[in-house]
Amino acid sequence: MEWNVLLGESLFFGMALSLVAYRIGFAIQAKWKKVFLNPLLLSVAFIIGFLAVTGISYETYHYGAKYLSYFLTPVTVSLAVPLYRQFQVLKKNVAAIVISITIGCFVHAAVIIGVLSVFQVDRQLILSLLPKSITSAIALGVTEEIGGIQGIVVLGVMIAGVSGAVVGPLLLKLMKVTEPVAQGLALGSASHAVGTSKAIELGEIQAAMSSLAIVVTGILTVIILPWIVTFVG
Repeated sequence: MEWNVLLGESLFFGMALSLVAYRIGFAIQAKWKKVFLNPLLLSVAFIIGFLAVTGISYETYHYGAKYLSYFLTPVTVSLAVPLYRQFQVLKKNVAAIVISITIGCFVHAAVIIGVLSVFQVDRQLILSLLPKSITSAIALGVTEEIGGIQGIVVLGVMIAGVSGAVVGPLLLKLMKVTEPVAQGLALGSASHAVGTSKAIELGEIQAAMSSLAIVVTGILTVIILPWIVTFVG
């Protein structure tokens, strides 16, 4: 209780804990170089463990940590830099890019609705998970518009991002997807900015295409979801 009162008045505790946790996760991945040791995944586990052990409430942590989200927009915009450098690649593959991302958006929605409907999941939960593969800044607004639960979509976005960054490269290797454009589009459209962080490690073309996929997937999702939700019983 004393920790909650003391730290609850601090604007820096939540932010500092988040940065330290991520730095620890980054150091662990750099040392052992394992795909599943994703810094974001490790930092989430570290923060949860720290709060559980110390008894500090999530509200106390979130009071300062929430300000980190303000950096989301400029970080997303900065992803345009590799896209600018690879603009000729974009022009050469524009038709394939638009078609593949459009198909991906529809297939994603169909899988979510189909699988969750089989298990008779509540309609509002289905609506909350439909925008999970787009960046959180867009997903929150879309979820509110279609009648979903914002807390659920935040969790979905996080899981989609981390799982895509961890499992995505392994799936690409397993499926023998070696084309840089295809790799970048897959990671960006399925796992937004977190997937793009992994695409940056693969190469500049992958980073550029992943950045583009974030934007196009977000726009298409905003356009098609209001129509798709009419099929959710």
